[in-house]
Amino acid sequence: MLGAEQAGLSAGRHALAWILGQANVWYLLYRCAHFVGKGQGPPAQSSVSILEDLFTLDEDQHQLVDEEYLFENSDLNHLAAETLNNGSLSLSPPHVVSQRETLQVMQPASAPGSPPSSPCVSPIGPPGTLDPNWQASKPTVRERNAAMFNNDLMADIRFVVGSPGATQVIPAHKYVLATGSSVFFAMFYGGLAECKEEIEVPDVEPSAFLTLLKYLYCDEIQLEADTVLATLYVAKKYIVPHLARACVNYLETSLTAKNACLLLSQSRLFEEPELMQRCWEVIDAQAEMALKSEGFVDIDMSTLESVLGRETLNCKEMNLLEAALNWAAAECGRREIEATPQNKRAVLGSALYLIRIPTMTLEEFANGAAQIGILTQQETIDIFFHFTANNKPSLQYPIKPRAGLKSQVCHRFQSCAYRSNQWRYRGRCDSIQFSVDRRIFVVGFGLYGSSNGAADYAVKIELKRLGRVLAENNTKFFSDGSSNTFHVYFDNPIQIEPESFYTASAILDGGELSYFGQEGMSEVTVGQVTFQFQCSSESTNGTGVQGGQIPELIFYGPSHDEH
Repeated sequence: MLGAEQAGLSAGRHALAWILGQANVWYLLYRCAHFVGKGQGPPAQSSVSILEDLFTLDEDQHQLVDEEYLFENSDLNHLAAETLNNGSLSLSPPHVVSQRETLQVMQPASAPGSPPSSPCVSPIGPPGTLDPNWQASKPTVRERNAAMFNNDLMADIRFVVGSPGATQVIPAHKYVLATGSSVFFAMFYGGLAECKEEIEVPDVEPSAFLTLLKYLYCDEIQLEADTVLATLYVAKKYIVPHLARACVNYLETSLTAKNACLLLSQSRLFEEPELMQRCWEVIDAQAEMALKSEGFVDIDMSTLESVLGRETLNCKEMNLLEAALNWAAAECGRREIEATPQNKRAVLGSALYLIRIPTMTLEEFANGAAQIGILTQQETIDIFFHFTANNKPSLQYPIKPRAGLKSQVCHRFQSCAYRSNQWRYRGRCDSIQFSVDRRIFVVGFGLYGSSNGAADYAVKIELKRLGRVLAENNTKFFSDGSSNTFHVYFDNPIQIEPESFYTASAILDGGELSYFGQEGMSEVTVGQVTFQFQCSSESTNGTGVQGGQIPELIFYGPSHDEH
């Protein structure tokens, strides 16, 4: 009888060891003890007493279990007591001390007594960490939250992000996502929440999705030029306005003629009116550069029509026609058809009639538009008649020139003067530094001319930022001997960003004596733009804030009528 008892207890111990090594299933322990009790026959021990014996057998007499099966979860004993008590059993929690000095601690999937409010709770897998006390090294909520970013530990949802063939599986935590996005809240805790362990997001780039999660977990926004548009998309998709605003600010500060058309196309899609306005400012002022940019051929048809119909574009119509044909060639490629003149015209459709071909010069039309094959024979004849005949035919193309942009002038002196033996040049540089509080586009400078009768001048004008030349031009102007200023221009307008100092320089060669400015102002407001002036170390001919040359800066910018 004793042998049978020992055999039964031995069987129970091995069953217990296996169970402990597999899962925290305390009800099965009770069933195991019940099974052992039945095997002993009457008078059998109760199941509870047998279960107690399994934990209290003397180790010297019976090796309870191999160390590999001992408790690895410090909370397991309490969970056993709670489970057994809930099963109407009266059993104190056993106190088993492992001989191991270091054990891997498994973090609980959820806090006891705090059931989630979501109707769908399905932990992905047993969470764990190699550091049993990782929380102690992170003193703030932000740091502890950041440790969960892109981490399987306690993750209860996974996202399969990216287009087919280029997906990335990203673990996440519903609570964190729901507290940062109303879309995620509705997805996980709303009345129509679905029970899914994985969510496919094929329309979002993995890098952009990780940027979103980085912000939700860590309050960090890390934007890059290559992914900022994709990040703006995902911020809009999940309604995270602060991240979206950061993306728009980033795009505004990095806006140039090279990316303005493509950003305009995207800003229309994202419904960002402020970004659209900034894009139009760049496109209007630097239209020729914007139309020749690589990104122009990738804009959508609606944006193309907006650009071609723009009244304030500062470029020639021939530039617009060439840009439209480049776009049409790219569109033919997208449609997988040959880029013939006929197909180009077909994909342009009514957008072709937004180009004001009749406002070209006769030479531009005859040597350019009339010979590229995009116009019908009748259109070519009618436009030639429009140029030459008194009785002009009716045309489908607009015949009124674009208004373009009206340049503005910043005057930095209140008066000018001339004196005998002043103002001389002899190859020396006149220079002044300036900054603005809003983005503008410098077109050129106004300069003083001869105070001793009419004279011709050669001049080199230059614009620098932090020592780097942004633009320069060698040109000429004629001075009639008056105190008027004479305007000289760069080949293209130069974008000037706010809150940075730029250096305007001029080296004149001509009449030795000229007018010069006096009563200079260190601050001047023109329309909605305020200029700040300071002396430049590059000025070797006497020009400074109070007096000298370069009395005017000519620019495109927001006027006082804009709000």
